[in-house]
Amino acid sequence: MGLVVGTFSMQTKQVNYRKDKVEDELEMTMVCHRPEGLEPLEAQTNFTKRELQALYRGFKNECPSGAVNEETFKQIYSKFFPHGDASTYAHYLFNTFDSTQNGSIKFEDFVMALSTLLRGSIREKLEWTFNLYDINKDGCISKEEMTNIVKAIYDMMGKYTYPALKVEVPRQHVEAFFQKMDKNKDGVITLEEFILSCQEDENIMHSLQLFENVM
Repeated sequence: MGLVVGTFSMQTKQVNYRKDKVEDELEMTMVCHRPEGLEPLEAQTNFTKRELQALYRGFKNECPSGAVNEETFKQIYSKFFPHGDASTYAHYLFNTFDSTQNGSIKFEDFVMALSTLLRGSIREKLEWTFNLYDINKDGCISKEEMTNIVKAIYDMMGKYTYPALKVEVPRQHVEAFFQKMDKNKDGVITLEEFILSCQEDENIMHSLQLFENVM
């Protein structure tokens, strides 16, 4: 989660908050895609208008066209993990941000997800995380899906993992999750099972929060 904020808002420290509305809207016209206005986003998110203006400038600095395709998203994300391979995890993360599945992330997509991750309720955050793990979007998480995500995270961390992880570690991690989450023992985890298990078990919540730090 922290890296998503850093990726697109690292330029916002230089924002001059005294720029007026006319200048803000003039800047928006310089990109291929621009939000229709910040007022609707202010109503739909947990950000103030000033925060949205700062986030927009940071987003535009990284993505002058106003939208990010998957390849660009991978390139940006990989900068934070030079000792690992972030491409697979970035692919899964991109698909979760791309809520309309049109192959690009616009500012609206980015800020809506960021609002949930940073300032949403516990349930909203868990629903977003569940959606990340539910790769095929069928409403359930299989062992294969969760293993793919966990393995992608370990691949991304690369040499930062210490001690060095064995090949079977991601699957062992997933087996431990499923033993606690799969209430019906049917090999898949539903949204309600996921949320209930996370809320009941502090260890599961702690593990998920560790993974949140790479979102």
